[in-house]
Amino acid sequence: MAQDGQILTVDALTKRFGGLTAVNQVSFEIGKGEIFSLIGPNGAGKTTLFNSITGIYSPTSGTVIFERNDITGLKPYKVAELGIGRTFQQIRLFAYMTAFDNVRVGEHSRMHAKVWDALFKTKRERDEEARVTEKAMDLLKFVGIEQHTHNYARNLPYGHQRRLEIARALASDPRLLLLDEPAAGLDGDEVSVLAAMIRAARFGPIPVTSRRRLGSCSMTSNTLSPNARTSFLA
Repeated sequence: MAQDGQILTVDALTKRFGGLTAVNQVSFEIGKGEIFSLIGPNGAGKTTLFNSITGIYSPTSGTVIFERNDITGLKPYKVAELGIGRTFQQIRLFAYMTAFDNVRVGEHSRMHAKVWDALFKTKRERDEEARVTEKAMDLLKFVGIEQHTHNYARNLPYGHQRRLEIARALASDPRLLLLDEPAAGLDGDEVSVLAAMIRAARFGPIPVTSRRRLGSCSMTSNTLSPNARTSFLA
């Protein structure tokens, strides 16, 4: 059971694919307001762990407790509704949607207008549309890519696509944010910008990051969790 001050508790989490154990008996806790990093090489099981926490995979055994709720094996949309956002190791944007619309999609779990509200343009729908639009613009400004508001996501530079994915994750108002290798493919200057962004986002959701490079972790993290401690097996 999660203790006071802990937002996420992972206990003895294991994920097997047939005879392959990708994640073995992983346990850790993340406190409220903490930036926590998982460190390991390719194949260490970081993404599999993220997928098991967020419901993309159902763990073979173990538990995941988020804000005192057992979310083990919940569907991804339920996990998002409860307040966990994430990005992906391989960027997963809607390539032929604008940056603006990609962020708006991220707000879906916090929208409440019904089909008839949209059909009849009710006040509820108009107010929600105005709120969603304002928030999307604020997030594009926060990550520094407002100049790409109306550009297709596929046409953005790689580093800006990374920022857009973070903006979309933040759009769901997460209380816990999982960033899967957010610095992958970025140069030194872009990593510095990313580190500053994560520190700034700390005043809202709590970022959890997975990295291959220790340097970028040390710029942002309160806690570093190496593979030896969490027993990732490939």
